[in-house]
Amino acid sequence: MRLYLRSRALPGTLAALAGAAAVAAWAAWWLVSLPGFDHTARLPVVVFGPLFAAAAVGASLHAPSDELDRTAVRAWWPRRLAHALAPTVLAVALFALALPGHAEAYGAPAAVRNTLGLVGLTAGAAVVVGARLSWLPPTFLVGVVYLAAPSEPGGAAQWWAWVMQPGSQGGAWTVAVAVFVAGTCAYGWRGARYVTGGS
Repeated sequence: MRLYLRSRALPGTLAALAGAAAVAAWAAWWLVSLPGFDHTARLPVVVFGPLFAAAAVGASLHAPSDELDRTAVRAWWPRRLAHALAPTVLAVALFALALPGHAEAYGAPAAVRNTLGLVGLTAGAAVVVGARLSWLPPTFLVGVVYLAAPSEPGGAAQWWAWVMQPGSQGGAWTVAVAVFVAGTCAYGWRGARYVTGGS
């Protein structure tokens, strides 16, 4: 188990998640403390903090030896599923603590939702393009949505711009949870795509 954890760089991933949560907590406090700003100023933290966490989780999803994984006596899907879930649970807990208060807007619920959805998207991307590039699809999504989402939450935007929605939007939660379940299950079943020179 220790060799498995080290081969997937999980210790570094966990350290990156802790660092991201600490920076997110400081950034959220700093933004709110600026003159003329309120808790809604935490939106960038709620979006980009979970994006960084998802990228960190995605980087650990590589398989250093695809042949060993495919020819192992025991099924690898339980290990892969646990591998995707364990750092996700840590990230969710850390971001929930980093953004207290204002649950109806851009607080812990929105950060938790975005962490789940973006990790799921990253895990699914690892199956398609490999772990090294798994950060690209969620980064593209966040970039497009951040620029194109309407200023008013709700409506149809909660379905396609779910990362920009307050924590109370049910449609955004539905999309994020569906993406998380689909992405993590796909990774658990198939693993990251092996790419020459790494995966």
